Amino acid sequence: MQAVVALRPSVPRWREIAFFAMAVPPAYTGTLILLLLAAFMRPQLLSMMLLPLIVRQAAPLGLAVIGQSLVMRARSIDLSSGGVIVAVSYILTSGFFPVSEGVAMLMCVLLGLLVGAVNGVLIVRARASSMIVTLAAAMILSGIVVALSQFRAPGDAPEFLRELARMRLLGVPVPVLVWLAVLVPAAILLKLTVFGRYLDAVGSNPQAAALSGIPYLRVIFFGHVVSALISVLCGFILVGFVGVGSITLGQDLALNSLAAAILGGVNFGNGKGGMAGPAVAAFMLTFLFNFLTSLGLGEPGRLMLQGAIIALAALVYSLRNR
Repeated sequence: MQAVVALRPSVPRWREIAFFAMAVPPAYTGTLILLLLAAFMRPQLLSMMLLPLIVRQAAPLGLAVIGQSLVMRARSIDLSSGGVIVAVSYILTSGFFPVSEGVAMLMCVLLGLLVGAVNGVLIVRARASSMIVTLAAAMILSGIVVALSQFRAPGDAPEFLRELARMRLLGVPVPVLVWLAVLVPAAILLKLTVFGRYLDAVGSNPQAAALSGIPYLRVIFFGHVVSALISVLCGFILVGFVGVGSITLGQDLALNSLAAAILGGVNFGNGKGGMAGPAVAAFMLTFLFNFLTSLGLGEPGRLMLQGAIIALAALVYSLRNR
């Protein structure tokens, strides 16, 4: 008998390397390159004194990218985090509401629930664009805060939040522990729960998920509620960092979280990077900003860099889809 041999078409070596590089989230490669550059040019950034501070500084972005990753996996997007953070800052620092610190924080949580619910209802019931709905929510909240600040300006942050931002447990900053306390359950939620499987199914094919009986509208709604609540937590940490309220606090967090999610391996409807990839991307962006600041880059350069990073994230998203 004559053996029949199936010939496999040869794939160029460079193409195999390109496929492998595209399968790895860009955040890993970028972080490695940054650390190597810092080791030669600014080794003090890698010291045991500064590196934990940079990780602590990355905590708000790391938290925001968790919420952004959840909604992006369901083919949605959340740009309302900036408005939520500004509103949280004003409620906690202005004294506009004569209540205790605990009640003010509870009001912020209720505000997050309301914003997330309104975003979710408009997106899943009215079938409105998630980008337009969440961007409008951010603008409305920011406008309300600007209007109220003309009568009562933001003031000092609650002492409890300031102490929490400075506190360490076993040498680890508390904001980093808060980040991990949200990151680990989120990773478990995606890997080991029914909601995680539903989220993957909705992201892969919403029409097929609906025909299969999966409550895909509730999945999207829940993702936006969780994202808004995480934005409230980001507001708590940022207010504690800064120590005073501000009407511009966290304005760039929404776009940075979007860039970090994409660089961490999360595409709209797909999330090969898990939760580790976006977390690494959040650290990479924060370390990059500190590294360039140490080289003398000013605020104009930082803004241009942020725009370049967002453009790079869009390019990476396009290439990964192709």
